[in-house]
Amino acid sequence: MNIFPRVLVLVSICVFSAMASGLAADRMRSPATQIRYKIDTAQSRFTVRASAGGLLSALGHDHNIAIREFSGEALVTPGSLSPASLNLVIKADSLAVTDKVSDKDRNEIQSTMKNNVLETGKYPEIVFKSTEISGDKLHEGTYRVRISGELTLHGETHQVTINSEVEFSAGVLRARGEFPVKQTAYKITPVSAAGGTVKVKDELKLSFDIVAKQQ
Repeated sequence: MNIFPRVLVLVSICVFSAMASGLAADRMRSPATQIRYKIDTAQSRFTVRASAGGLLSALGHDHNIAIREFSGEALVTPGSLSPASLNLVIKADSLAVTDKVSDKDRNEIQSTMKNNVLETGKYPEIVFKSTEISGDKLHEGTYRVRISGELTLHGETHQVTINSEVEFSAGVLRARGEFPVKQTAYKITPVSAAGGTVKVKDELKLSFDIVAKQQ
């Protein structure tokens, strides 16, 4: 009796079973497909607050600055959030003073900010790229998120950490939070007046309320 066909069938079954087991294991090891979200600038808000300091700080004014043009995207793993990533690009020339001041003062402040502080002609973009994102689930669809990454500003790149609360609903991601940036760390000299007795504090506060939509 020729047993070769039976042996061939048994070998084929064993090989197929091994391949199926391997594929199943690969599926278990592979991360879930990430979802891409693109920032909707029209529905988002990104601002900078520069506080007055120095001996005569009471005579100075805090300044609120809106970032008008920025873009970016986030990649998020559904259910667990992580692994995730965030890339953000800000047009440095789009920063605009929103304080109630005269047109003359507004133009003077913005000219100083763009030409002397940010030097937007040399450094037209401010870029953030995440290196690690982790989060704790607060309740369904809402996370407390810690975003670590590299911020490139005025030709300098440094590590920053951003704390945010992120909500997911019907294809929309919404992130709110704030983080500090020290100007001198990026080789920016804070603006001063009256012989240095009135000046802008080194630390700026950046606040955001960003809406991003699933692509």
